[in-house]
Amino acid sequence: MTHVTHGQHGEKCEPLGSDPAGQAGRRGHSPGPGPGRGRGRWYAVAPALAAIVVAACVPVAYAAPPPAPAEPAAPAQGAGDGLDRYHRQRLDWGSCVKGPDDAAGRDLDRSGASCADVTVPLDYADPRGRTITVAVSRLKATDTRRRIGAVLINYGGPGGTAVESPPHVREAMKEVGARYDIVGFDPRFVGRSTPLDCGWPVGTAWFSAGSGRAGFERQVALQKDLAGRCRAAGASVLPHISTRNTARDMDVIRAALGERRISYLGYSYGTYLGTVYTQMFPGRYDRVVLDGAVAPGDYKARLMQGAEPENERALADWADWAAGRHDTHGLGRTRAEVLATVEGIVAASARGPLTVGAAPDVFRLDDTQVPLLLFMGIADDTDRARTALAEQVSALAKAAQGRPAPLSPDFVQLLRYVLTGEQAATGGVQAAIICGDVGAPRDPEVYWRDIERSRAAHPLFGPLTNNINPCAFWDRPREERTRVRRDAAVLIVAATGDPRTTYRSSVGLHGLLPSSRLITLEDANRHGLYGEYGNACVDDGVNAYLATGKLPEEDRTCGAASSSD
Repeated sequence: MTHVTHGQHGEKCEPLGSDPAGQAGRRGHSPGPGPGRGRGRWYAVAPALAAIVVAACVPVAYAAPPPAPAEPAAPAQGAGDGLDRYHRQRLDWGSCVKGPDDAAGRDLDRSGASCADVTVPLDYADPRGRTITVAVSRLKATDTRRRIGAVLINYGGPGGTAVESPPHVREAMKEVGARYDIVGFDPRFVGRSTPLDCGWPVGTAWFSAGSGRAGFERQVALQKDLAGRCRAAGASVLPHISTRNTARDMDVIRAALGERRISYLGYSYGTYLGTVYTQMFPGRYDRVVLDGAVAPGDYKARLMQGAEPENERALADWADWAAGRHDTHGLGRTRAEVLATVEGIVAASARGPLTVGAAPDVFRLDDTQVPLLLFMGIADDTDRARTALAEQVSALAKAAQGRPAPLSPDFVQLLRYVLTGEQAATGGVQAAIICGDVGAPRDPEVYWRDIERSRAAHPLFGPLTNNINPCAFWDRPREERTRVRRDAAVLIVAATGDPRTTYRSSVGLHGLLPSSRLITLEDANRHGLYGEYGNACVDDGVNAYLATGKLPEEDRTCGAASSSD
């Protein structure tokens, strides 16, 4: 729980009774999707999974991007906005270790990174008022003679941490990494940054409505309770949790680092944050990479609404894969048989909760939870990820038959995350960001009608993507959502089968930014590519841009010849 003092101007908001070091060390567990190391991207709650693929790509020459349309220059930093003291603050760099259990901090120290806290206003409309801190880490450039600048990292979520990111990003950047200061940060109220913990009894708000009205009514009660817990824990700060304020924090970080312009690497929700930064602070960014991009118009309270077809295709492709391994997993010898097994599991969970696991880790799963677990497992098409999902479905199938259903350690960890409050801080702050950005319908009947309309075409995922969530019970956002009104010469990376931030959305953002370029990875059901999926075509294309600052002359297409662990 975040306690905020109400003192004189300039007083700092300090968290009490929280565990920022522990949060920062939790990896791969966010209600947001995406694989990766320590990453919390939209809806990828599964443990981090590595990937290696053999890639083929269409070679293309690189050239300077075409000039963007003329736009008003950004005002000089701090000029007339009361932010001078924030922009000119001196950062106290030191050890990243925050306590005896801070494994992430020890890893950062061993890598040569250092950490600091950046002071920012709680309310940018009142910069002389209360302040909070945003945690940053930095792995400094080693090739100082050819240093390009600083690159800021966001792993998405929303609500994901990135303080731990610099060593992994340096590895992904290969030779060009030595020319950058690589800077990770935990956005306001996340991880080490004045953390907010709503005290939720579950790890995420994103459940299915189930198969009938009774399940939906339980969801209405749950979501109202979750919103109320956040209001009780942080009523004074909730109005200031938003993407636009995080973008403002990024600009303070840029100035405090002494950078005139800053580069940026964002994944998933982090692509929306990056887009917002380009619109709010033109002229203050350098090289921008948006991986798994979301068009601003697709960013809404029901994040995955409209992505049902992509998720169904990803599930069907996984079913094909599982059918070829029936002797190992026993789920069916054809796609249809595997999907029938899945349907049988969901139907059984609707009749009564499935019991899985063994003491002390026993869990009961109903039809509001089982679809979420399936949804989580299909954002990565590597063999390792598909094997993990097959093992989970096999356990659920045994439970549906009334048989003992032992669980793998990873599945236990996942269920603890989803069904208990062990790591609930991430879910609460994710909801706070989304609900602080965009409004949502208030009337539960709106959601119920959408759910019922979606069932015929999308019986498994429709009641999940259209379900009610805490935003229905949240105060209205203080600011309008950001709209793209300025061109930006950025590099967008996307997989055609991405089931989280869909390829359609990446193409949509590309259309809004005429000077942008798009690297497409074909035939991959994967969320998060650069430095994660092992596709040389994608990685080399991004690194060439980061090294030269020159976008490809044309959009680029890469092929995923195979994927493996």
